[in-house]
Amino acid sequence: MKLSENLRKALKNPIGILVKDQNVSRANLLRFLSADSYIITVGDATTEKMLYFNLIPSLQIVDGLEKREKRKTPQSSAAKLFCDNPPGEITTQSIDTIRKAFGLKPPVQIVVNGEEDLLVIPACIYAPQNAVVMYGQPNEGLVVVRVTDELRNKTKAILNLMK
Repeated sequence: MKLSENLRKALKNPIGILVKDQNVSRANLLRFLSADSYIITVGDATTEKMLYFNLIPSLQIVDGLEKREKRKTPQSSAAKLFCDNPPGEITTQSIDTIRKAFGLKPPVQIVVNGEEDLLVIPACIYAPQNAVVMYGQPNEGLVVVRVTDELRNKTKAILNLMK
């Protein structure tokens, strides 16, 4: 499924709470988490930041890129899964891989061949009830999204608009 230009513009706005770069700290992020939170990170820098804070994401979705530049994927003891997902798209394979990851014992790291940005959408749709999704907002900060039924409906609607 491909992202239309109109949808691309709409998705520039965070779907959760933006924590500005200068305020991203372990203590600040803990305010959004409970003891049983299933933490999902989308993005290499976000995943690396959480690992640095010793807040191990249950699901880590990475692609070895940061702002379109090659980088080393975050080192983690998580079980590895792999999928292909071209830029500006959400593939059936990536959705299936995310769904599979939720059935495995955490932590799990999905290494994407392509681009992981849009995988926030299926991660929100299929995440467990106690999930918190975190992803980077380039040059601004970290977006924190608590998964609710309302959010699932919103992200399903976005996915349905993709062709």
